[in-house]
Amino acid sequence: MSNFRTAESVSPKHPDKICDQISDAILDAYLVNDPDVRVGVDVAGGHGTVFVTGEVTSKTEKIDVTQIVKRLAGDVRIIENIAEQSFEIAQGVDIGGAGDQGIMVGYATDETPEMMPLEYVLARRLCQYIYEKYPYDGKTQITTEDGKIVSIVASFQKTPTAELQRLVKAWLPNEKLAVYDDIDFHINPAGDWNVGGFEADAGLTGRKLVVDNYGPRTPIGGGAFSGKDPSKVDRSAAYMARKIATDYLKKYDAREVYVYLAYAIGYDKPLEATAVVDGKKHQVEGYDLSPNGIIKYLDLKRPIYERTARWGHFGHSEFSWE
Repeated sequence: MSNFRTAESVSPKHPDKICDQISDAILDAYLVNDPDVRVGVDVAGGHGTVFVTGEVTSKTEKIDVTQIVKRLAGDVRIIENIAEQSFEIAQGVDIGGAGDQGIMVGYATDETPEMMPLEYVLARRLCQYIYEKYPYDGKTQITTEDGKIVSIVASFQKTPTAELQRLVKAWLPNEKLAVYDDIDFHINPAGDWNVGGFEADAGLTGRKLVVDNYGPRTPIGGGAFSGKDPSKVDRSAAYMARKIATDYLKKYDAREVYVYLAYAIGYDKPLEATAVVDGKKHQVEGYDLSPNGIIKYLDLKRPIYERTARWGHFGHSEFSWE
């Protein structure tokens, strides 16, 4: 039976990714002087306007949101509506509890050096390759069948179709993971396009959840990452689940590992901590899975988050959860 798998990647100039980066750049700006800051910031933008909303509780002075937005989104109108974190939420977090309920899923596979799904890695690598030459709004999508590339979709702003076709075909022979022969190409399938980013479409923080995680093959818990400080387990525990998954993949010399962590708001112990190693369930042991334990172990109170919002949160050796 044939085994088709498809994944997509988007460039940092995609409207949703611009919003993710703004949210995380705001978090980073606070973390520089206040590692205990509480941040939950969402951004919606498009067509000349950016709306920044959410909650920030910090011991430092308010940071310059306007400067951050203009750096990442250009000359846009900015509407800012930021309040402090609810006292009722804060009282549970102050004693070390999780900032919300949630289910986090970690994943690792031996298919690629990044321990990520093959189709996801290929789509991201192709997107990065094109973006180096044409740093604009764009998307790639790759379908594999039994590990072989059978179709490629690439759409990039300000990149003529003939040039984009040339780039894709130039990338293929240099991609060591790629197995290919007869490929169905869809290059700028709707035609050349020059208007992209916020000029063409609206964006929203947390709307590229599957791209931020592992691609559509792997289930996700549902919580977005960007704009959230690490007291919020839908970010920090997702990173920890990935760390455990990579550890177990190596420990058991496994083919693939899923890790499931679940939390209740205000409670500092996971309600579930399960690893599924090549189909066999294991209770996760040997890790401090309290929110504070995760934060300390992964050193998460640092201004590292804008980088995570660009090319997905996993499969990058620079991050401590890898």
